[in-house]
Formats: sequence, structure tokens, C-alpha cells
Amino acid sequence: MLKLEQVKKNYGTFSLDCSLEVKPGCITGLIGKNGAGKSTIFKGILGLISIEGGKIRIFGTESPHISAKEKQDIGVVLSDSGFSGYFTVHDIIPVMEQMYQHFDKRFFLEQAQRFGLPMDKKLKDFSTGMKAKLKVITAISHRAKLLLLDEPTSGLDVVARDELLDLLREFMEDGERSILISSHISGDLESLCDDLYMIHDGKILFHEDTDVLLSDYALLKMSRQQYEGIEKPYILRKRQESFGYCCLTNQKQFYAENYPQITIEKGNIDEVIMMMIRGERL
Repeated sequence: MLKLEQVKKNYGTFSLDCSLEVKPGCITGLIGKNGAGKSTIFKGILGLISIEGGKIRIFGTESPHISAKEKQDIGVVLSDSGFSGYFTVHDIIPVMEQMYQHFDKRFFLEQAQRFGLPMDKKLKDFSTGMKAKLKVITAISHRAKLLLLDEPTSGLDVVARDELLDLLREFMEDGERSILISSHISGDLESLCDDLYMIHDGKILFHEDTDVLLSDYALLKMSRQQYEGIEKPYILRKRQESFGYCCLTNQKQFYAENYPQITIEKGNIDEVIMMMIRGERL
């Protein structure tokens, strides 16, 4: 559905060098702190910035050669873009009808009503949550096959985030669509994504199935003496602590079976990010 192969872009001291793939029927998450390169990737995919190396393929076609018809199959939410603040929801309809052959006006209005969006209120007077919901509704209202969502839940409260995630799950029900979504809110991605890429300083640090990350990754906490005595082939990162060492592993079961004396804590996305960025390689 979407494939980036060694895509490169330089901005002063920042350098992007990224490869990733979004497979048909999958929701792929892109995680990383602000400034890691997430938005640069989205803008490169959409041709909003020129890339300096590598290839981007969408629906199997290199991005510079994507046809107008294929572009109709892409839905987009960018964190720093949207309709004019002087538009109303009603004003958006004729714009979408002109832009997208398969815009579903009935679906759009049903979803706007479902999420309580005022039809005649100017967008500049919408709350953050209302604006975010409108962006996602607009992106999925023209039967897109691929959604590109850059921080779609940023700034939303728990209830609003949950409503948006439900909408995305419904979008995926036919099994033929795909989503690339970035977020710094780990809970959103844990419950939504099939696989995750982690980016830091423009580089992909790891790629893993979400189920594997949540089941096999763990933090090992041990004294200095215990650390010296364990086998280390499955230690991804280590960090010295006041009690000894904290280590990240992707083979929790191996250490549980062979070293029952050490403390093993189930990892989550936030802890994996922290250890991958701040931990030391062996």
C-alpha cells in the first residue's frame, strides 16, 4: 500500500533517513518525540517537500508518478493544516464534492451529526476536539483506501480520543484499507496499531508488531552482581540505576525461565521509547 525505501531529507543539522512499509489491511504506527521526523515523513509522502534520496511508492507506483485517480484514494490529516477558519461545516461540502469523485455527502453529514459538530458555526470557533474530529471525518468521507494521519489525536481529552479511535476502527472494517498514523500518545497506538515504527533524530530505531512488543518486550531490573552474571544476547539496551541496572529485552520468556531471581516488568510503548533513546547499547 505504501513503502518508503531509504528516503532522505536534510534540514540544517537534521537528517532524515527512513525506510518503512504500510501493508494492505494494516494500521501502522509511527512513534517518536517531537522533532524526530514524523511530520517530515508525511510531507515527503504527499510531495509537500522534495526528498533528496530514496523512493516512495504508493499503491505500487513511485510517488512522482501517482495519477490523479490514485490520489483520490488517499485521505490526509496533517497537524498543521485544515480548512479556513471562516468556513462552516456546510461550506466544506461543495469543496469536497469538487475535489473527490467519491465524496459521500450523506456519510459526511451523518458523522458530523454523530460527533455533535455545529453545521453553521465558523471553524475558528470550534474547540480543539471539534476540529480534530472534523479533519478525520473529512479524510474518510471519500472512500479513501489509504489514510495518512499525523498526530490526529493531539490535544484531545480522553473521551474525544476514544471517539476518534472508534471511527478509525470502523473505517478499517472492510479489511482492504490501510492507515499510517503518528502519535506521541502511546495508549492510542497500543490499542489501535498492528505494527509500530519508532523514529528518533530522523532514523528508524526499531520496527515491531504491536502484539509482540506488548507480549515479549520487558524491563529487567537487577543488581550489579546479577547483571554481571546473566547472558546478554537478548539485551537491547541497558541503563545504570541506583539499584543496579535496568535492561530492555525482547525475549522476556528467556529471562523469566533462566533467571527467576531478577525482577521482570512488562514493557509498554513509553518505556520502550525511553530505553531505546536513553539506554546504552551493549
